[in-house]
This record gives sequence, C-alpha cells and structure tokens, in this order.
Amino acid sequence: MFELIPDSEGEIGSETLNSSHSSMSSDSCSSFSFSRLSFDTVEIPSKTRSYSPQKLTLKPHRSSDSAWEAIRSATSSRKNGLNFRDFKLVRRIGSGDIGNVYLCRLRSSGAGEESSFYAMKVVDMDALALKKKIERAEMEKRILKMLDHPFLPTLYAEFEESHFSCVVMEFCSGGDLHTLRHRQPGKRFSLSSARFYAAEVLVALEYLHMLGIIYRDLKPENVLVRSDGHIMLSDFDLSLRSDAIPAVESPDSSPDPTTTSTSTSTRPSTPFSCLFNRLFRSRKVRMVVVNRQFVAEPVSARSCSFVGTHEYVSPEVAAGKSHGNAVDWWALGIFIYEMIYGRTPFSGQTNEATLRNIVKKPLVFPTETPASTLEMQARDLISGLLVKDPASRLGSKRGAADVKTHAFFKGLNFALVRSYTPPEIPGLRRSRTVSCRERKEKQLTPFDYF
Repeated sequence: MFELIPDSEGEIGSETLNSSHSSMSSDSCSSFSFSRLSFDTVEIPSKTRSYSPQKLTLKPHRSSDSAWEAIRSATSSRKNGLNFRDFKLVRRIGSGDIGNVYLCRLRSSGAGEESSFYAMKVVDMDALALKKKIERAEMEKRILKMLDHPFLPTLYAEFEESHFSCVVMEFCSGGDLHTLRHRQPGKRFSLSSARFYAAEVLVALEYLHMLGIIYRDLKPENVLVRSDGHIMLSDFDLSLRSDAIPAVESPDSSPDPTTTSTSTSTRPSTPFSCLFNRLFRSRKVRMVVVNRQFVAEPVSARSCSFVGTHEYVSPEVAAGKSHGNAVDWWALGIFIYEMIYGRTPFSGQTNEATLRNIVKKPLVFPTETPASTLEMQARDLISGLLVKDPASRLGSKRGAADVKTHAFFKGLNFALVRSYTPPEIPGLRRSRTVSCRERKEKQLTPFDYF
C-alpha cells in the first residue's frame, strides 16, 4: 500500500484551483490518481534505471543554479544516479492525464533549504499501458532532456522503479496563472501584467518552435510562476516534434525559399552610405546587419491527432483537420484574451458547443470600443492570432519573428525580458536564482512559498 510521507515541517504551498479547462486527446480516458504515495514502502527491484545530472545534457542556463549543485552533491560519491530513496515526498501539488506531481526534497539536504525542493512527476506506466498513452510520457521525457531555457523546465533527475517512471524538475512556488487570475480584481489581469506574461510565453514558444517542438497545450494552468515572478511552461506530453530550419530573413521577405533568395534589396543611399560601406565592405555582411531577423518555425509539421484543451484548440483541430505550428499561435491569442477579459472568447455550455463556436462563431470582445490605446493594440494582436484560416494567422509563416513586432509589444526588449520586474503577486515573497558561490557567501532566506 502506498502512503504519502507526512513532512515534519508541515505543508509547503497551497493547492491550485480546480480548472474548467480539461485536456483532451483522441484516445482520452479518465485520469488515474494515486494521491498517497511513499517510496519508503516500495520494494526495491534488483535492477533500476536512473540518470545522474552528468548523464543528462549540460544546461548552461542552470549550470550555476544552487538546485543543480544540490543534485550534483547527492550523486558525487556514487556511480549510479539518484533513485527514489534519495527523495522525500511532501505533498501532491498537481495531477494530470498521465500522472501526478509531488513536492519533494532531497533527504540529504537540510530542512527548509530552498534549493532542496523539487517537483517530481510520477507516472504509473502500467496504467498508461492500459490507456495506450506510454508514448506521451516518453515524448515528454525526450523533450525535457532537450530544453535549456529560462522559461522552460529544468530536468534534474530521471529514474524508474517498479512500474513507476519519475522525472524530477524545478518547483514553482508561485502557482499557475489560472489560479492567480482568479485572485485578481474582476478575475482578470491588468493590461500591463497580461503583456508581461504574454511576452514571456511568446519567448518560450519561440524557443520550442526553434527546436521543432509544437507545444499544443498552452493554457493558464500550464503556465507556472517561479518564486522570482517569471513564468515556466509545463506539461509536454501532448507536444509534437518536427524539424525547424533556421533562417535569417528581412521582415518583408517571404518564408518561401524561392522568394527569400531574391528579396535582398540594396541599401538605399543615405549621407552615411560611404561610411557604412567602408565599415562593411562585404555585401553579405551588409545584408545581415541591416534589418534582419532570425526565423526558425516548424512550418512543415503536420498532425491529425485530436489533442489540446477544448477552449484553446484551434478551428482546424476542432473541425478534425490536420494541423501544424499555427495551433500554438491560436492558443496564444486565446491566452491573451483570457488574461485580459477573464474568460475565453468561444466558451460554450458544453464541450461540443465550444468546439462549434471555435469553428463558426466570429471573434467578439466584451465591449464595443477599447478603453485605452494599449487595449486597442491588444485587441488587434488577438484578432491577428485568432484568424480561423491557419494559413493567414499571425505567426503561422514566420512565427515569433512576426508576433514580436506587433504594436502591443512596442518598447519591450525581448532579449532582456528576463531582467524585467514581474507583476506583484500577493503572498509571494520574491526571490531570484542563487548560484552556488552566492550560497556560500550569504545565508539563504527562508523557502519561498505561495
């Protein structure tokens, strides 16, 4: 019998609100649940599979993270990686279609150290085999191993015991945006807060698409908030992997290779043309320097799977047609709409009614006229993202390169968005990523919790 270990320090954090956004798939079944689980009572099999951080891909963005240091310290004196005996489960903090997520900490670390807390996703492989969803769990693990980005999860450890498959990731103490939205006045975010979260989600989607990964499950419940106030996307079991071919293009060029090669126009004559030509004598260098953008979008990816969350699926998915990268940009439009107006635009009384609305109902905003210039720009962006024809949808051809240039994001430096001050979250004590060197220089503050 599995049993959750009570933590002597008491519960950390709070449960998130039950969401009305339920994920779906063409082979969806009722999700299993094993809320009380203890690794102390699991019989140790003669052979286990585990992976230490050294066997995982190096993560430059997290290489100096104190959480990595704690993992490395725990594995420094052993040949094999971590296993279930190295972790103590505190409480369940989430559940999904393929598994449950637990707050846990390393047994070797002192109680209350922030770096020792992690989120462990536990998947019952026998239950998934009955549902024919093992491939989804394997896909998520493959994707997690690929990621190295400030707004995406860090995989700290992976191991299998008995029929359980476990992945250890970072714990986000700020909750998720679905829960946080319900705590805002009017259950909606301010325009500035919505703009901030939309920008960070956009940067995360750009990175995923650059790797050829189509997310396919963007919704507020899957946008977690770290203790420093910045976001982290989660849940990649519905994602689709494809190929993305990086290219450097001018903003007005077509993504078609036959046209991009002829779209390199000569720089117009200006008083500074001579100086410019002296500095950059190579014509190829001049073309790259002048007004060029990096584009890496998996435009050729196609799938016929019926996956996603009802209120967030695109018209092509709702109609049972094949789909590609444009589904993520549709979901971004729904996401921004919900952040600003407190509801999704096509929600019906039933899931079937919602899907019909997505396919046939025109986009309508709560009020006839926007209250400010920023809201007008937000509506224009949402309208571009929620074009029902995927071929004409904003972002479908050049991805984030086109979405970033919209007036809604004017004045925002996407390269520095991680250094921006996040919106205030009541009850969340701000922290930042602390390096190992900084930990030695000063004592850590108490563990941040929401």
